[in-house]
Amino acid sequence: MGASQRWRPAYAPLILAYLVIVVSETWLTQPHPGVLGWPLTILWTWPIFTTLTGIFGLSRTRKRLRASARRWSGHGPTRTGEQLIVVVPTVGRYDTQPALERSVRSYISWLPPCFANLRVDIVVDAGCEAEHRIKELAAEDGRVRVVAVPADYRTANGTRFKARAAHYAHELRIHEGEARDDVWVLHMDDDTGVGPDTAVAMARFVAEQRAAGADGKHLAQGILTYPREYAVNRLTWLADSARPAEDVGRFSAWTGSGTPRAGVHGELLLVRASIEAAIGWDFGPRSLVEDAQFALIFSDRYPGRSAWFGGRCYGASPARLKDFFRQRERWSWGLAALVFNGSLPLRNRILLGYSVLSWVIGPLQNVAVVLLVGALIADPNTSPTTVLIIPLWAVNMAYVVWMYWEGLRVNASVSADGRRRWWEPLAVVALIPVFGLMEGLPGLRGFMKFARRAENRFTVIAKPS
Repeated sequence: MGASQRWRPAYAPLILAYLVIVVSETWLTQPHPGVLGWPLTILWTWPIFTTLTGIFGLSRTRKRLRASARRWSGHGPTRTGEQLIVVVPTVGRYDTQPALERSVRSYISWLPPCFANLRVDIVVDAGCEAEHRIKELAAEDGRVRVVAVPADYRTANGTRFKARAAHYAHELRIHEGEARDDVWVLHMDDDTGVGPDTAVAMARFVAEQRAAGADGKHLAQGILTYPREYAVNRLTWLADSARPAEDVGRFSAWTGSGTPRAGVHGELLLVRASIEAAIGWDFGPRSLVEDAQFALIFSDRYPGRSAWFGGRCYGASPARLKDFFRQRERWSWGLAALVFNGSLPLRNRILLGYSVLSWVIGPLQNVAVVLLVGALIADPNTSPTTVLIIPLWAVNMAYVVWMYWEGLRVNASVSADGRRRWWEPLAVVALIPVFGLMEGLPGLRGFMKFARRAENRFTVIAKPS
């Protein structure tokens, strides 16, 4: 695994899609808007800020990769003596065990050449279903240990779910004297592994921060990818093409610019242990997206101190469409709660609120839904109120095409054969309206559950091995 270091996100799909869309939209636009004119003018223009941010991130990623290649040209694999602690929380069920074993073995295989001082902490609830198998896995290598969270453990704020486990492990590191500037904590999901490129990119990032001294960064994140061979459902795998594209676009723009107001992922999240000790994970019983909340608190306390690096981690798409929906629903539910969390600074919630609203209204923006509504009201005219809007519509739509096209290229490149099937680029573009509903409907459902103040639940989906 580990794609070529010569990879760069491409502009060509974005430019080509823009030209095709702007020409076709201009040609199809009628002289006067219909009933849908004003609603569509607003709905299809709404994502423009996210789009422009993503394009900026794309440009920034290309520059960052070029700069890194120049800086490290002629160097072999970087080796650092600073301690790296990989934290892997797991629900400890039998159906998640195969993916956990794959992930943990990847850490032991690929990280030691770059990190001489390595430890892997598998964090479980004491007495979990697969505890004996997890202990057998840990016994395979002395650098792996099991951190069992006692059943009676309670945080000061009553935090539950994954954040409770993360906070227990964080308190344990403080007790063991590891909350230091020269200790880095790598947060990973139990289905997400690493490759040689991950280790090299992280080691180089750590070396750069050591050289920077007091001006060094405290947090960084790379690219989440999905190798084809880990996918048991081809539809969800194609739908997850958008995720690595988001990492090289929108997340690169925010996290890479120093302040992760767009949030972070719970995997491939590298944090200085001293900084994590100052924030912790005790966010209260309603926290469902602890990684995003951590990012917003970090943005307030340490503006300008986050970074982006070009390494990848290797995860698995949901095995079933139902799991895909449940995953997105939980994210939407948790992010909506953060938007209305008055304990967080308003300036750090505005962007999140914009993003959540974009997600929630997604079904209304979907071209299939719009065409259906037009047919039902016997007015299929989708022309905007002014032709000046068409370039904005075109760039929004072109960016979505780019996300799925480029994300597919990334996911295919990290797969065993490293190539896209001939039909996959065509399928991933043709299915964009379907993917929009797959993302938007659970997003809307999650928001409605938050609005109804339903009991929040952290549902752990089955992880393909």
